[in-house]
Amino acid sequence: MNLIHDLFKPYYDSKGIELINKAYLLAKETLKDEKRDNGKDFIEHPLNVALIVAKEVGLQAECVAAVFLHEASRKMQDIDKLDFSPEIIKIVDGLNKISTIKPKDTRLEAENYKKLIVKYSSDPRVTVIKLADRLEIMRNISIFPKLTRERKILESLLLYIPLAHQLGLYNMKSEMEDIYFRYSHSEEYRLITNKLKATEKDRERLKNEFVEPLKISLSQAGIKYKLKVRTKTAYSIYKKMEKQKVPFEKVYDVFAMRFIIDCENDNKIEKDLCWKVYSYVTQEYEADTKRLRDWISKPKQNGYESLHITVKNKDNSYIEVQIRTKRMDDIAENGHASHWSYKGIKQNSGLDSWLSSVRYKLEHPNHIDTEDEVEEVLNEIFVFTPSGELRILPKDSSVLDFAFDIHSVLGTKCTGAKVNGKAVSIKEKLATGDVVEIMSSKNQKPNSDWINYVVSSKAKVKIRQMLNEAEYKKASTGKEILSRKLKNWKLSLNDELFTELRKKLKYNTINAFYAAIGENNIDVNIVKNYILEEDKRKADNLEALRCAEQKSMESQKEEWKKSTFHCNDDILVLNAKDLKGLDYKMAKCCNPVFGDDVFGFVTRISGIKIHRMSCPNASRLIDNYPYRIQKVKWADNLSTSSFQTKLRIIADMEGSVINETMDIINQYKASLRYFNVNENNRNGTYDIQLKLSVSSNTELDKILSQLRHLKNIIKVNRG
Repeated sequence: MNLIHDLFKPYYDSKGIELINKAYLLAKETLKDEKRDNGKDFIEHPLNVALIVAKEVGLQAECVAAVFLHEASRKMQDIDKLDFSPEIIKIVDGLNKISTIKPKDTRLEAENYKKLIVKYSSDPRVTVIKLADRLEIMRNISIFPKLTRERKILESLLLYIPLAHQLGLYNMKSEMEDIYFRYSHSEEYRLITNKLKATEKDRERLKNEFVEPLKISLSQAGIKYKLKVRTKTAYSIYKKMEKQKVPFEKVYDVFAMRFIIDCENDNKIEKDLCWKVYSYVTQEYEADTKRLRDWISKPKQNGYESLHITVKNKDNSYIEVQIRTKRMDDIAENGHASHWSYKGIKQNSGLDSWLSSVRYKLEHPNHIDTEDEVEEVLNEIFVFTPSGELRILPKDSSVLDFAFDIHSVLGTKCTGAKVNGKAVSIKEKLATGDVVEIMSSKNQKPNSDWINYVVSSKAKVKIRQMLNEAEYKKASTGKEILSRKLKNWKLSLNDELFTELRKKLKYNTINAFYAAIGENNIDVNIVKNYILEEDKRKADNLEALRCAEQKSMESQKEEWKKSTFHCNDDILVLNAKDLKGLDYKMAKCCNPVFGDDVFGFVTRISGIKIHRMSCPNASRLIDNYPYRIQKVKWADNLSTSSFQTKLRIIADMEGSVINETMDIINQYKASLRYFNVNENNRNGTYDIQLKLSVSSNTELDKILSQLRHLKNIIKVNRG
């Protein structure tokens, strides 16, 4: 008795405490062998729920007793024969029925779940008690196993949070939302809560600065008030950030100044005082009248009363101001439940009418004021196995996604499913609440069409892997066949020739080419003939070139020595005004840009070609033709505004790489002239080739540096 007396003394008289203790002792004895997932006695749960019902909601002692009896009744029969009033037994019966609602049994959508809860709640207080029960579970959600935790968080999001809002239990709703947010988006939750902590002193300072000019006028008017900074919950801030596509710092109504006026509960006096405070605030600060919300003259349908106005302070910062009385604040925080009689008085003039309105609201959800409560479309769906196991999948997931989520082997053998008892194909889209039973066959194999049927990363990766494995096996066979034939023919197929042949036969990847040989789609004699033809052509060309080179070598040396372009002792200034007529071009093999370390090479008919010192051809040109090398340097101010250069990027096969690459290029003074992406499925990489127009190597170096810092970039080279 001492425990119950100490805990519930502030809320009930001796008769109420005696009733609660009687129910508590019965539950404690009945549940003595049960433990919670944290190892503590199970009685901890109903005791915590009872305290929420008493302290935070304000229901009568009969409702608190019903909490204990509800838990005890799970192990008892004929509870209606116990020595408790019919009113309590009726509440217990409603709670027992609600506890049987499980998604795997009903397969109903959220609105239908709520309708079922209402159906079981012949007394609307049953729904409120159930919300208190769920709040206690959410407060202790960490003690549950992962699967159970996920299911309860989902149920809270879809069922109990909307119900709490409909009943006006806003504190309860906000707390459950924040707990859901903490577990479903842990990183975003930490970011926002840490920023709220970091800015707490700033909000306190702003509150003091805000009220200082108003203190004298409010005091002279005899208005007693309390000023409170109301900070949005982390979840509310997150929704605002998502909806407006802004960072935390750009959410301007993170907090509001709330005047809570202390006065007697007289409707006229309350309204007059609220408007008087409003006049003092708007006299001191510039008000945005377009944002005035008068819920005092005409309260919201759920009973909410308050004046809202947005004002601008001396720093041109906008501040939301809320003005209400203590009674109004009570209702705003806890709903009309805060005015239920709890000190042993069973009847209350406003209780019956309010309970009737609650029931009407629950049965007619379309009539509820839903301003600012339209939820973003969820990007996840929640699906169940036949045994009731919850699976969370991306929106628009198919039967095939579900199969791969359960197990990769089941995914590769999936032939279809029964969704809510109805047979469907592997590409059937799923919805929240569906119960899915996968059908499979040992003869089933993935094909390339499957990629179009799935949206989850897990399924896509596994399907590609399976398709690649199948192709690798065929490719391995084809490679072995070709290798054996080449050995017999005493021929070789170098990389350059292989690439030319593969492109000529229109095979995009090496594996595809070898797989075609393995499946006899390519006759290996085609390869043999191609090698022989290319060898003959190259031999003929080489001989012709050798003869021509030998014949003209000596004469060329003399010619170039006399050339007007030969000026080893001079330096050619690129783009200088006094050499405007000089014919020079940027070599396409290395694409030099302004600022690169370069040299000139005097050609026979094309004037001087400018090469980078790091050009792949530089060593050969300098060694073989030293007499044709021209020293050059860049002019201080180049008249040519842009130079074209090529880049080659090797990156992990991640879809974001291409967008990130384009974003970096767009940040600088560069324009894209060419862009091509090849997939290397064997290595899981992209081979990206692009051509840029840049003003200088300084600008190019910035781009290269940014690209090399990207997470999925493996290598970046200039062409």
